[in-house]
Amino acid sequence: MGVIYRDYSRDKIGWFFGLNGWQLVTIAAASLPIFASIERGAWRSALVFLAGWVLVLVVTVTPVRGRSATGWLLATIGYMVGGLAGWTRFSSRAAIGRADDLNIPDLPGALAGIQIHDGPPTGPTLSRVAIIQNHATRTWAVTAAIVHPGIGLTDAGERTRQGTGLSELLDLASRTALIDEILFTVRTVPEDGAERDVWTARHRTSTGQSLAREVNEDLQAGLTRASVRTEAFITLVVPERRIGRDAKESGGGLEGRARVMDALMSEVEAHLLGAMAMISVHWLTSPELALACRTGFAPGDRAGIIEALALAPTDPAVNADIPWALAGPSGADSLLRHYSHDAWNTVSATIALPVRGAAIGALAPVLTPTEPGERRSLLVAYPILAQTSADRRSATSEWAADLGDELRVRAKVKQRAKARAAADTVRGMDAKLARGHAMTRPYAVAAVTVPKTSRVTEYGRRLDASVRRAGYAPLRLDLAQDLGFTASCIPLGVSLTRKGDG
Repeated sequence: MGVIYRDYSRDKIGWFFGLNGWQLVTIAAASLPIFASIERGAWRSALVFLAGWVLVLVVTVTPVRGRSATGWLLATIGYMVGGLAGWTRFSSRAAIGRADDLNIPDLPGALAGIQIHDGPPTGPTLSRVAIIQNHATRTWAVTAAIVHPGIGLTDAGERTRQGTGLSELLDLASRTALIDEILFTVRTVPEDGAERDVWTARHRTSTGQSLAREVNEDLQAGLTRASVRTEAFITLVVPERRIGRDAKESGGGLEGRARVMDALMSEVEAHLLGAMAMISVHWLTSPELALACRTGFAPGDRAGIIEALALAPTDPAVNADIPWALAGPSGADSLLRHYSHDAWNTVSATIALPVRGAAIGALAPVLTPTEPGERRSLLVAYPILAQTSADRRSATSEWAADLGDELRVRAKVKQRAKARAAADTVRGMDAKLARGHAMTRPYAVAAVTVPKTSRVTEYGRRLDASVRRAGYAPLRLDLAQDLGFTASCIPLGVSLTRKGDG
């Protein structure tokens, strides 16, 4: 029996029969010409304005694939303007021979404002953790590679304990008053056999061809094509408006911010290794983060990079470094329904939480590739509201739920079961906030990446089928495929939460 979590509700509840403030104002303003025409006795004009009001009502209220018609119109206009201006296409400076400083990141879209700093030396190896500064969103972030044993063979009790550990992690982040978002990124990539090839080259002694060697090579080739490897990352995002004061007390500037981030890393790492049962947590340095970024854009480059890293200690002529100027794609193009980068295409979709609840571990089919060479990626984001904002939002939502119920009673309109359940959940949120729990608005983005020689539309349909098989509902990020790819595949702290990321 799986552990089901269903204690979530809509971000905002409309207080006037489900309508929020701007919808009600728009509909009310569109109705004014009708009453003005009736007052003058102009009945024909009133009928014309009535037809226009019905059109405004449909456009404003009716959602079309997760967005209002107005939202689709604005997004389409923005996409067309960006396409005509050339903003949706990217060409790296290195591709045209203008990469003067190789340490400056050259990344497309929402990653254009990224700058990577080296933190102070820490630990017995004196490693320098990469500090990610996003100038566009005014945030700071750090990323760690994590290893978890999985929950496929665990019982319900262990799943409950690890789910409680995740909840405690969010509460911990809220109590720091610094972290405002925690991002978990998981990439299921095709196994390239790079590590095994390096090990075999080092330990194989015989040079001749034997039956055992031939069988071993055949097994390796077959198993490699059928195998996948999982990469998991956690990213902590801290906005500048929160870290500024603490950084000033720690010395100010980049060094002060690095000290604050180091303290947060220590707190989160202890919780990950304890309550969440992680096997290892390794905070990435700048070269390691560049490798994660490069393989995010081009999964096929990993085998050559691993081979170079293995040869570099013994052969000084081998260059195993990935400069940040080359960590991104040589070219990228944001198309209507998919994102094109180098020799790869990616389709992204958000995952809507089901009404009946989300089972822990149910997202496993989303990360399971259907064909060799296919990569699946998943971002699970936990934006954390500040305590004051959470209290204000909870009070507003509770007031809206009470007012909506009263209006329905006076209008003798029966409340639907779905709306009643959402209202009950909102009323219980205040008690949870009073007990010190955090308020978060989680969401997930899934993506599939395939070579350009494959039909990306077919793999997009398979991704949607995997999401539905897991019990969720997919929603394609049309007109925003570049942001969906960046959020779900590149662990640099970019998400769908902030407007500056788009």
